[in-house]
Order: sequence, then structure tokens, then C-alpha cells
Amino acid sequence: MSSSNRLSVRKKVAREAAHLLYFGVEKEYKQAKLKAAKTFGVHFLPTNLEVVIEFDRIAEEKEGATRKERLIEMRKQALKLMRILKPYNPVLIGSVWRGTIHRESDIDITVYSDKPNDVLEVIKQNNLRVMRTEWMTVTKEGLKKTSFHVYLELPTKEEAEIIVRSSEEANYKERCEIYGDAITGLRIQKLEKILQENPTQRFVPY
Repeated sequence: MSSSNRLSVRKKVAREAAHLLYFGVEKEYKQAKLKAAKTFGVHFLPTNLEVVIEFDRIAEEKEGATRKERLIEMRKQALKLMRILKPYNPVLIGSVWRGTIHRESDIDITVYSDKPNDVLEVIKQNNLRVMRTEWMTVTKEGLKKTSFHVYLELPTKEEAEIIVRSSEEANYKERCEIYGDAITGLRIQKLEKILQENPTQRFVPY
């Protein structure tokens, strides 16, 4: 296979993997890429970044102008939540931070506290609907990290996930497995500024 043909097929595999993810046929990038490669009868896989670029294009094609309108509204809702959670140094992450939302996106906010129940109590005091909570443990770079997750349904019917991490993790910058850059996110002041000046600003390395 020539290099130009290989690039063309690689793009098709990335597009197919993105399609599987967008329509919920697969949940994980690795499985989506493997299934897409099998469809085209090849053994090489695109990078996660190549797949997410195609995913972004599909979302734009399917959702159009309403996507930007929803992004602005989700960022406004995120800001309201972050103001409630201000004592816990909230950071907006995920697709609402990136500016790459799609129809299934929720609002992801990380907070820092060694007393997750205190965070949960603040959420309940503000009459926010808690759908469920759970503890999660993941291994990253050889280290086990445990966090407490609170899943909310907002009055707008958008969903939000509050991730409570230990206070010692507040200055730790995690690397994104999809984009390959540092997950910096947005704090309250920066989000306020963006909503005033450029509410659909994107934070992606391409």
C-alpha cells in the first residue's frame, strides 16, 4: 500500500471509529478503533487524536448551529455550579471546557476536598437533584487514585458530574489520553471572562 493510500485508509478508519463512538455503538476508543480497522481489513490503528478530530466533524455535521448555542448554555450552567462549589476550588474540564460538546455531553467539574460528604451536603443544600454517587479508583502512570463522583440533573435537564479529589491533588496536572496535552480546565474567573469575550472558544491542540 502506498503512503498516500495508507493515509486515506487511516482517515477512513478514524472516521468509522468516530462514527461508532458518536452513535454509542462503542464506548471506548480502543474498541472503536479495532472494530473500524477490522471493517476495512487493515492492521494499523489511527491515534486517539485522529479519531477525536473526526468525531468533532461528525458532531458539527449532525448538530450544526444548535451545538454552539448549547455549549454557551452549558458553560453558563457550569459557572453557576462552580460558584456554589467555590470553597472547593472547582475546575471545569471535559468537553464543556474543550468546547467540543456533542448531544450526549454532560458538564464535568473537578473539586478538591478531603471531606466528600461536605461537598455533597453543599450540593443538597442548593436543591440540586442528585441522581447517584459512587467511589471510583483508577490507575494512572502506575498510581492508584480514588475519587468520589456526584451525578446531578440540573433544572435545565442537563446532567453534571462533580468529581471530588483529595486536596493534595489540587496542583497535579493530568495528561489527557485523547488529546495528549495537559488537562488545565477553566477556573471561575477564566470561565467568566470567556463567557463575556468569546463564549464558544475552544481549547484543543489542533
